[in-house]
Amino acid sequence: MDLISSMASGRGFLWRSAACAGILLGTAASSPAQEVVSAPARVSLLEIVLSGGPVMIPLGALSVLAGMLILIYLVTLRRGAVATSRFMQTADALLRKKDYLGLLAVSNRHSEAASQIMQRALEFLANHPRATLAEVREIAQAEGSRYAGALNQQITYLADIGTIAPMLGLFGTVLGMIKSFTVVASDIAASRPMLLAQGVSEALVTTAAGLLVGIPAMVAYAFFRGRVQARISELEAATTQLMALLGAGMSGRSE
Repeated sequence: MDLISSMASGRGFLWRSAACAGILLGTAASSPAQEVVSAPARVSLLEIVLSGGPVMIPLGALSVLAGMLILIYLVTLRRGAVATSRFMQTADALLRKKDYLGLLAVSNRHSEAASQIMQRALEFLANHPRATLAEVREIAQAEGSRYAGALNQQITYLADIGTIAPMLGLFGTVLGMIKSFTVVASDIAASRPMLLAQGVSEALVTTAAGLLVGIPAMVAYAFFRGRVQARISELEAATTQLMALLGAGMSGRSE
């Protein structure tokens, strides 16, 4: 009896060991599959951009153009671009000496706005020796207004980009939704979820891209609009000072 009982207990131990081994093997075999299923698929930025469809091409061009304009305006709208201290000191000295031809030559060598205004005014005075101070001031004011208008016109390109980019994004959204509804209405049931997801993805990507281009462009426009107003104020102050010095030398021809 002891032998039979010991054999029975040994057989039970073997069954339990085999069951435990089977459970462990089953768990080990199912773990990699579960990890593969649960691992999220990573999507690159290029794939996201390409999923936006053809509307991403003009949006990309607008983003490059906006970046170039911002860099150009950072250089051209800096302090001192309209009137440098060196030119103002030289012009002050020459106007006190009434050396108008010398100031005209100096103005031709400088590129800032104040020198260009003085160049136009002095050229008019050289061509019309009997011109009055009021007429010379009108020439200077007209040239200053032209320069101010050119500055304001330049930065409006950023405002145009900030307006066009969201509209292009909205256009891409409409195209993506049309594609999705076309898939819903089709008879292709096998690939319908995939095609529907592609249309929705195109709509969302183009909307986001339009906003990503338009918002920075409008922020840059607001920033440079304030800088343009500051440059125009500096130009008005410099021109007023130069015209006052010129008027002191032309006091006899103020009528």
